[in-house]
Amino acid sequence: MSLLDQMKDIIGQLANLEVDERIEEINNIRAAIAEHSPFASEPVDCVQWVKSKNVSANDYNPNSVAPPEMELLRLSIASDGYTQPIVAWKEDLDKEECTVIDGFHRHRVGRECEEVQSRIHGYLPLVVVNGERTGRNDRIASTIRHNRARGKHNVEAMADIVIELKKRNWSDAKVSKELGMDPDEVLRLCQINGLTDVFGDQDFSSAWDIGIFDDDNAEHVYLTDIRGSDDGA
Repeated sequence: MSLLDQMKDIIGQLANLEVDERIEEINNIRAAIAEHSPFASEPVDCVQWVKSKNVSANDYNPNSVAPPEMELLRLSIASDGYTQPIVAWKEDLDKEECTVIDGFHRHRVGRECEEVQSRIHGYLPLVVVNGERTGRNDRIASTIRHNRARGKHNVEAMADIVIELKKRNWSDAKVSKELGMDPDEVLRLCQINGLTDVFGDQDFSSAWDIGIFDDDNAEHVYLTDIRGSDDGA
């Protein structure tokens, strides 16, 4: 008899449970299976359904979505369901409370759209990353990596985050490594906010002139050196 056949009787008992209890048991079963999975180190191998009231947005995400795209996301989730889990971080692995690392807008739809909220019983699909690294710096870096991998971030907000990390004693080298930036980009982001004291001990090959303009509600930044050439940033 296969393992699946042995499990069918146990799984069949789930139908007799109330929704909250059934979800809890399914989460426990998935977690138990994940412990023995060859993909146990991959967060996506164990998606859990967590009550939305226990999932909090972070206060540093530099990614923003325009109203039309936000409405399209709502329509997508309402029509097709959740096809991607929300990425979260737990301060305490023994507690339900967690913070969104990636998927802030998917999180909003699940909490604010009554149609979706009703359908998913007030829960949200989550994967939890890096249980051993619980510092704010690590959470920020994880969010930035997710955003930059998609090419989405607000430049001024990114500058604020770089400044915060440097004030939290992260070196330029560590910021570069953890956020996927080259050293020049770190320095330019510091300069955007005019905080030269943060990078005053660094050497520059040239100075930078910063311009910000609005084009169809999309924020852009161009960085040009004083000789007038475009660095392509």
